[in-house]
Amino acid sequence: MATHRSAKKRHTQSLKKRARNNQIRKTVRGAVRKLREAAGAGAETKQELLQSAERLLRKASSKGVVHKRTVSRTVSRLAKLAQR
Repeated sequence: MATHRSAKKRHTQSLKKRARNNQIRKTVRGAVRKLREAAGAGAETKQELLQSAERLLRKASSKGVVHKRTVSRTVSRLAKLAQR
């Protein structure tokens, strides 16, 4: 356990940041999962789900939760999936 006051503060901050990042990742994964399921079922809402998932992915990228190139690759694959 940290003994310095600043180290304790950094530890607390890192726990909060980790919880926030996990929540963002969970939301993004849910949106991507919904899109993949809709694409598999041939649903009509694929484009709306794609826009929603892309928005969440780009937002996660801007917050530093997911890397920019990972987001670009994922969005590209999802767009290709939604076109089928």
